[in-house]
Amino acid sequence: MNKEIMIDCGEIILREYRMEDVPELYEMTIQPEVYEFIPGAQATLEQRMNWMENYEIPANKKFKSSMPDLKDAGFLNLGIVRKKTGEFIGFCNTGIKDELPEPNREIGYAISKHCRNKGYSTLAAKGLMGFLFEKTALETLNAVALTSNASSIRVLQKCGFQLAGELEIGGEPYFHYIIRKKEWASNS
Repeated sequence: MNKEIMIDCGEIILREYRMEDVPELYEMTIQPEVYEFIPGAQATLEQRMNWMENYEIPANKKFKSSMPDLKDAGFLNLGIVRKKTGEFIGFCNTGIKDELPEPNREIGYAISKHCRNKGYSTLAAKGLMGFLFEKTALETLNAVALTSNASSIRVLQKCGFQLAGELEIGGEPYFHYIIRKKEWASNS
C-alpha cells in the first residue's frame, strides 16, 4: 500500500502526517489543554521537525508495508484535518503500548483547544477504529486515559470501548479500555 492513508470521517479527514503539519502540530502540543493529558507532548519546534522527518513519517511507511497483518507495524500517525478548510486541528494515532498486556495496540488522539466539544475526537477515533478493524487483521484495540481526563473518557465510551481496569503509567493513574473487533462490528 503506497498511497497515502486518508480516512473520511464526515466533517473531518484523517490523513498521514506531512512535513507542512509541523507548525500546527507544534502549536497544538504546547497548549496546556493538550500536554496536561499527554505526557511527553511538549517539544521544541526543532524537535517536532526532527521527529516528523525521522520517526513519524517513516513509521507511517513501515505501518503501511506491514498491512494487513501488522507484524512489527509500530505507529500510524494521522492528522485530523477539517474537510472544508484543510486546517490541521489535531492528531489520531495507533501504536504499541508496552505498559499494556498483549495484544497491546492502542489508539490515541488530541484536538486543538480551539476545536474542542465539536465531536471531532469521537469522529477521528471512530474513523481510525473502522480503518484498523476493516483493513487489518487487528482483533483487539486498547486505549488509556488519565483518570482525570473526563473528555477522553467520554470519547472512548461513545466509541464503544469497555473499561478493563486501572493501571499506573509513569506514576500517573490511567483507566484502561478495550474494544474487540466483534464488539465494534455489532455497534457499527
